[in-house]
Amino acid sequence: MSDPEVTESETGTPGVWDDSRSHNWITLQGPLERMLAPIGEQAIKALAPQKGETFLDVGCGCGHTALALARAVGPDGSVTGVDVSPSMLAAGRSHASDEGLGNLHFVEANAQTHTFEPAQFDGLFSRFGVMFFDDPVAAFTNLGKALKPGGRLAFACWRDRREVEWFEMPIQVANANGVPAPDLPGTGPGAFAFAKPERLHKVLAAAGFTDIDVTPLDLKTGGGDSDEVLSILHIGFVGEHIKQFPDREDGAWDAVRQALEAYQTPDGVFIGTGTWIVTARRTQV
Repeated sequence: MSDPEVTESETGTPGVWDDSRSHNWITLQGPLERMLAPIGEQAIKALAPQKGETFLDVGCGCGHTALALARAVGPDGSVTGVDVSPSMLAAGRSHASDEGLGNLHFVEANAQTHTFEPAQFDGLFSRFGVMFFDDPVAAFTNLGKALKPGGRLAFACWRDRREVEWFEMPIQVANANGVPAPDLPGTGPGAFAFAKPERLHKVLAAAGFTDIDVTPLDLKTGGGDSDEVLSILHIGFVGEHIKQFPDREDGAWDAVRQALEAYQTPDGVFIGTGTWIVTARRTQV
């Protein structure tokens, strides 16, 4: 079964997930983890990994969430991280080697179509790695087959862009300085593909999942200085949009830097996020 709502591709952030886009994400692992780790921690908490369990981390990138899962399940459990970027997976393998985590393995593959061993995993996990599927129903159906009957799913995804201050604040600041705001995205592959909870319910139910729960999570994340925040914004959705207007780009970034002063705390710059923590179970068969 495929998803009838899928429209044209919308890159969202930061574009096609292949090695042409990986360098900056590898370089900025530290800042990105400061931004994203608190959200991933809540999704892992929702998954509730136990010692000895087996998990698949979908869109694992440089492997930081896979590392956390591998620690949680211990040496008697195992974690497989899957991603399409070989260079990001190489970074993940390096991290696992540095920690001596022999229970963590990585696979270069498209999780939508890769043939996983049936009924292999106790759970599926993802931190912002499931919004880019061309056909999410087909993808979750495929991933569901890799779950044991009754196996569980937990992932984090972005809510409506207007509820994500990390994105919306700089977009509006840039707009006030001559950069037209982008249209709100639809349902095509991209960062905001699952912004609507009713779509999440529809996709997961069609893919054979039950006990579906979509819970909002609001956190302020960051902790770095303004330069760090700007580096993150440059490589993501905001930067991809602003660079389309080269004659106004410098002024827009200067205005965003000035706006960040309002988000400065003694512990660094913190900006609001708006995400869904989604949990479900594979249908018992």
